[in-house]
Order: sequence, then structure tokens, then C-alpha cells
Amino acid sequence: MKAIVDNYHLTSLNMTIEIKELISVHYFEYSKNYIFEGEKHDFWEFLYVDKGIINIMADDRKFILKQGEMIFHKPNEWHNVIANGKVAPNLIVIAFVCPSPAMAYFQEKVLSVNQIVKSCLGKIIAEAKNAFISDLSDPQLKSLVKRKQIHFGAEQLIKTYLELLLIEMIREESSLKEVTRTSPNIRAYVEEEKVNIIINLLKENIHESLSLEDISKQTLLSKSSLQKLFKNHMNISIMEYFKLLKIQEAKTLIRESNYNFTEISRLLGYNSIHYFSRTFKNVTGMTLSDYANSVKKLIDYDAHL
Repeated sequence: MKAIVDNYHLTSLNMTIEIKELISVHYFEYSKNYIFEGEKHDFWEFLYVDKGIINIMADDRKFILKQGEMIFHKPNEWHNVIANGKVAPNLIVIAFVCPSPAMAYFQEKVLSVNQIVKSCLGKIIAEAKNAFISDLSDPQLKSLVKRKQIHFGAEQLIKTYLELLLIEMIREESSLKEVTRTSPNIRAYVEEEKVNIIINLLKENIHESLSLEDISKQTLLSKSSLQKLFKNHMNISIMEYFKLLKIQEAKTLIRESNYNFTEISRLLGYNSIHYFSRTFKNVTGMTLSDYANSVKKLIDYDAHL
């Protein structure tokens, strides 16, 4: 029964989508070699691709998301993110608590968003910067720290724009995308993707002096995880593999005869021609000069034709 005030009937409004708490707001600009190993948590999260292409696992499903697409992760759904090794992605990730039954619509969905949703995303990021001093690009951010002087209405606007975004997406059911692939062995697939990213990173940096710590920073994998993962899949340590790549490139450069040994050493990121020479001999069993004058060089050359 409606309440009456001064002969006016008061109409209560039904809240079909209501955000209770905000967990995190992120805008990430990751490298093309970015790897997030995965997590699950007891609240909703969505990820929007603002630029690039990324691979995502959600429980036992694989999704390939491109610019303009969004995936929702329901509470306690395991998920990860792996860049494709070609394009550096920009991602928006927002996590929140919403017990509204209507949220069931977003389970196991990948959606292409319209301009209204894009506008809401931009406004949420803008208001998050008005409300919080936290670095929204920090992947380790676990708590949003409020500004001492929050812009008027910023927190309420975050809630309002987020609710508007969700309502708009439910209304736009025609934008639903299908699952792009299901993998029968999720763990094996994820590990294979990570190894491919690492190998591509090594090949792209063949002319640099790359350390295990450098690889760890670029992939966001710990050094111990890197070593274990690579050894398990390639039966060789990651730095040993990198060394073999360099020596293979050195042999190519020697065959092409465009550079002398010192120049090749520098091109491959070695600080010392003597260290480069020793490494080359340890791997090939031949000195640089021996290889340059050998039939083996000619065999290798013919094999590449």
C-alpha cells in the first residue's frame, strides 16, 4: 500500500541493479608480453579492451577479446589475462559487489559495447581519479584510497555510471558474442601461451642484453615461476635458451659477412668480444674464425636458402 503525504501518493522505485561496494577501478597500459597468471574472488569483475587483442581464460573457457569488447567474471570464477605478444593492450578492469539477481545476465558473457557504455566507462575512470589518490594503473592495487578533498559527488557518480552501464548492456542483448574456443586442458593451454610469449620476447630482444629480472618485469611473472615454467616445457633453462638463440643469430651474421666479429658481438648485446668468443666456442665447439672458414658455415647457409 502506497504511503500518502499531503494527499500525494509516494511511489517507491525498484532498484533492478544496485552497486553495494566498489572494489577496484583500473586503467592499464600493458606491454604486448603481459601475463597475468590468474585469480578468483567473491565479487563481480569486468574487463574492457580499449586497445589491442588479449587472450582470457574464464574457468574452462578461452576468449579472444579485441578492442571494444568486454567480459564479465562472476564471483568465484577463475580468470587470467595473456597479451597476444604482438599488440600492447589497454584495459579497463572494474570490480564491485552487486547482489542484484539481474546480474545473472552477465554470467559467461562476452559483449560488444555501444557508445553509451563507452561513455560510462570514460566517466567512471574520470570520477575515480576525482575520488581517489590511488594509482589506477597499479596491478597490485588492493585498496582505493580516498582523496582528502573529494570532488563533489564523485563517489555517487561512479555508482550511478556503473549502474547505468550495466542496465544499458542488459537492454542491448543483441550485442552478445559467442564463446570463441573451449580448451579441454586449460592448464596446458595457459602454460603453452605463456611459453610462447616468453619465446617471442627473447627473439625480439636477441640484440639486447636481457636478464631474467628483465623478463620477469616485462611479463609480470616471478623469476622462480619463469624458470620452472620454461624448464618444464622446453627442457632447458630460459637463459640457456636465450644464449642459444644469440649464437644461432651470430652464425647467421657470420654467414652474411656484413660485420666483423667485434661488431657482431656488439649487435648481440655482448659487452666483451672475449666473452662472446668463449660462449660461441662452448656452444658450437668452434672458434669464430674456425666457423667463418668452415664447410659447416656453407652447410648452414645452404640450409637457410
